[in-house]
Amino acid sequence: MFAAAIFDMDGLLIDSERPIMAAWIEAARTLDIELSHGQYLQVVGLATVESELILASLLGGPETYQHAVAHVRRRLQLERVDGTPLFPIKPGANEFLTALRERGTRCAVASSSTSGQIQACLGSLGLLHHFSAFAGGDEVARAKPDPALYRLAAERLDVDPTQCIAFEDSENGAKAALAAGMRVVVVPDLKHPPASITERAFHVLDSLHDAVAHVPRWFPVPREKLG
Repeated sequence: MFAAAIFDMDGLLIDSERPIMAAWIEAARTLDIELSHGQYLQVVGLATVESELILASLLGGPETYQHAVAHVRRRLQLERVDGTPLFPIKPGANEFLTALRERGTRCAVASSSTSGQIQACLGSLGLLHHFSAFAGGDEVARAKPDPALYRLAAERLDVDPTQCIAFEDSENGAKAALAAGMRVVVVPDLKHPPASITERAFHVLDSLHDAVAHVPRWFPVPREKLG
């Protein structure tokens, strides 16, 4: 059993990968450049610096890349004009987080997004209260697949990494959690991790909804909850 749960954010808790991909493809078209789904998938799960280099190459260089970035930033707002979130909660995420909170399980977020983006995205969806700690990509020297983010999240929870279970959708994220000494539950999103990752995973689930049934077996009730 595990003492804490640590979550990736993009593609795992929030459905952000699809609108972000759509925004980049749309931005490329405004520049008369065809960016395919397959080409864009090359950057899914990568650190910002790596993804910038690949996208700049796909779009024809730094100048066109900067034009595309400006378009994407205008396109991607946390809420639509009608007030609905641009990045909705992934199926089962709220249900699973609620089950963990009711059980008294400590939870954290370890995301390559910046700490400000984490707070803004999860705050807009009313999810912040589920978490005791956050670790953003701007707070570590090296991004996933380096284990620094997951180690920082565990440190802020005051839990040994080996007592944590990580929830990830991407290959690099799963590698980071495994390197930190955690067990990993993989919930694939746009890009299914390779067999080299799924074979090392604690579980592979279709959605976080499927994780709810595992809560009693994976997470003990804390002593303070037992009274």
